[in-house]
Amino acid sequence: MKIKVIGKELMITEAINDYVERKLDRIDKYFEEADAEVTLRTEKNEQIAEISIVANGEKYRAVTEDKDLYASIDKDIDILEGQIRKTKTKKEKMMKDASIKNMEIVDTKIPEIENEIIKTSYYELKPMMPEDAMLKLQEKPTHNFLVFINVETGKVNAIHKLKDGKNYGLVEPEA
Repeated sequence: MKIKVIGKELMITEAINDYVERKLDRIDKYFEEADAEVTLRTEKNEQIAEISIVANGEKYRAVTEDKDLYASIDKDIDILEGQIRKTKTKKEKMMKDASIKNMEIVDTKIPEIENEIIKTSYYELKPMMPEDAMLKLQEKPTHNFLVFINVETGKVNAIHKLKDGKNYGLVEPEA
């Protein structure tokens, strides 16, 4: 990895340079060839470290500030490592999905699932008037129903869109 350390209003000592190189070894293991530019500066009482890495056509960048320069460098390295892992995982997933799409299905008989709960949805129950629930349901065109606590009765109700697409139905418990 090619490393360039720049100090703005800050003298780069041999110790700082060695520390940056040692920390960037954690990043170097992810790439065959990469360029890193480290800019260190001071503003008031804060030590600011900015690290930019260019590798495999991707750019990664992290900027942090701390009272301690070494802590700021450590935070940047952690951020960059997270960015790199995230990108790498995304690429691996895309490659895996692409290979799965190209596979042929040998056994075309897939058993159909019947009489099983295959999906569970969680939602928040809010107390509201049925008219307010209808307006809330209109805000969400992809939803077909809304469960809520009826303010007038204190009971759980559900409002749903009817098949005509213009009207709504209200489900209330008896007694």
